[in-house]
Amino acid sequence: MTAALGWLATAAFSASYFTRRPASLRWIQAAAACLWIVYGLQIRALPVVAANLIVALAAVGTSLRKAPALLGAQSDNGVGAGGSPRRGVTGQSRNDDSHGRYADQS
Repeated sequence: MTAALGWLATAAFSASYFTRRPASLRWIQAAAACLWIVYGLQIRALPVVAANLIVALAAVGTSLRKAPALLGAQSDNGVGAGGSPRRGVTGQSRNDDSHGRYADQS
């Protein structure tokens, strides 16, 4: 039973990387960390419990944190909170090219 819980926790944590939304990733990782905490308690491994407690708290905390819209928070779609495109250091608008690198626009 204990080994199965460890494998379930591993599968849940790995599955989080296949989500499309960052919020989903964090909630699934929080759930997986809770499974790891139970597993760590069962095998009496304090480092496993402590590490996953930190992960669970960080995942839940960042999921519940409200993005500061007035401070120009940027979303994952390349648009700032005010609807304007992201700006580089030079003030030029930037976009990802097909290789995930940023390419300057004129």
